[in-house]
Amino acid sequence: MLARPSRSDSMEATAVMERERLTAELAFTETATEPSFVVKIRRRLPDFARSVNLKYVRLGLRSGGLPSPSSWVPLALAPPLLAAAAYSFARLGVIGVGAAGVERLHSLDMLTCVAWLATAALLLAVYCLKRPRPVYLVEFACYKPGDEHAISKDGFLEMTESTGFFNAEALEFQTKITRRSGLGDRTYLPPGIQARPPRLSMAEARAEAAAVMFGCLDALFAATGVDPRRDVAVLVVNCSLFNPTPSLASMVVHHYRMREDVKSFNLGGMGCSAGLVAVDLARDMLQANPGCRAVVVSTENITLNWYFGNDRSMLLSNCIFRMGGAAALLSNRRADAGRAKYRLLHTVRTHKGAADECFGCVYQREDGGGRVGVSLARELMAVAGDALKTNITTLGPLVLPLSEQLRFLASLVLRRVLRARRGGGRPYIPDFRRAFEHFCVHAGGRAVLEEVQRSLGLGDGDMEPSKCTLHRFGNTSSSSLWYELAYAEAKGRVHRGHRVWQIGFGSGFKCNSAVWRALRDVPPVRANDAGNGCNPWVDSVETYPPKAYV
Repeated sequence: MLARPSRSDSMEATAVMERERLTAELAFTETATEPSFVVKIRRRLPDFARSVNLKYVRLGLRSGGLPSPSSWVPLALAPPLLAAAAYSFARLGVIGVGAAGVERLHSLDMLTCVAWLATAALLLAVYCLKRPRPVYLVEFACYKPGDEHAISKDGFLEMTESTGFFNAEALEFQTKITRRSGLGDRTYLPPGIQARPPRLSMAEARAEAAAVMFGCLDALFAATGVDPRRDVAVLVVNCSLFNPTPSLASMVVHHYRMREDVKSFNLGGMGCSAGLVAVDLARDMLQANPGCRAVVVSTENITLNWYFGNDRSMLLSNCIFRMGGAAALLSNRRADAGRAKYRLLHTVRTHKGAADECFGCVYQREDGGGRVGVSLARELMAVAGDALKTNITTLGPLVLPLSEQLRFLASLVLRRVLRARRGGGRPYIPDFRRAFEHFCVHAGGRAVLEEVQRSLGLGDGDMEPSKCTLHRFGNTSSSSLWYELAYAEAKGRVHRGHRVWQIGFGSGFKCNSAVWRALRDVPPVRANDAGNGCNPWVDSVETYPPKAYV
């Protein structure tokens, strides 16, 4: 019989699990001889209610929660100046014209009136010039591969075994991960990976990139009526692991014969959060260039980045990453405001790369046999939790209702006054469900989505777009956020005034957020509507959500 642990041992074990952010799950099983149980230990995200860093709250207030003096001072001074001008103008009717002194007083009031009006006009002009230009999301399109690229979970495991590159332990591990991944039986892989033997070449990788990028761009331009040869002034393409020469951005420019002065950018190595980095860059370019349109393309390339080794830390990407991509049309033109779907309200970027454990938790390297792959460290969940905590703490002052912010600030003041420590004075944690109607959390994996849902206190309906996207399309890297938003649109759930929160995680380690406000009702898609080439859920919206995500 096993000895019962002492009270001190139990307390020490509990402290260790709390410090290491571990959680235990107890599962009972029945065997032929006697019942048994299995204890599963896994890492979890931090409890945000117990660790709020005030410097990130102040960062959020400085970045947008509190307007800068250059934005509100001119507008605040304009009414008093206009009132002074009106008073001076009224005095002109009271003062008659006769004596020389009266004429001088009359002229002085006239000059004063003109000076007040000129100063007020100048301040209003400064306000208009300093005010950020609105950035609109006119339309976006997600790539849906053809049925010839579809693969089921059993098909994936059969394909993996038939390559002959993996030993028995690696095959068993991939089978275990695949069964629990949350992916369905209609995800997609490029033909170079599914071929036997695999066709791993630059030509195949370029063919995959061309199919994905041009597929979603063709649908985007057809839906918006935009001529890429003359109407696109800014182009941003992000792809983390495939960066050929010429770049993917140059491939797009060449394919569509874009204008010579197009400002093109190619972002590489930035992981699954790069899509929001691209949106943030496009926004900055639109702020600096009035009357422009920008196209953002987010994709990932699998052909040359499939791992054919036996290192477990590198095999996870094979099991969850799948083929996909998306393109979005952004604009600051007034002519596009009437037809745009969303307006970009905020972008918040968090980079934890200064810390060694954050920098190396997602790392491309060779294994012991010299095969290149992307290694995922055991600390990934804890690193992602810290980055998410920082990001949402910065975002809070920008998006939360005034009542929530006042309660939060009141609790902070109370903590300062009482000098509360760990034992008391727990801060009030705002409810982000009061700030957003739609949540698009990067579909990085089933465990990540479950932990984010638990940590943020979200409901099953809030996580439905993310879980359904993972089940239907797998982890499509940075483009997964757009598949999730497309799901909400396909269901007819997006209405005017609704706010959308997109959250992306990526190597580095980064956590980025984008907040959108819907400008109009988005009608649901009709099943098998051949005319809707932008939404990838046309053929499957009626079958989702599934009864079980396994």
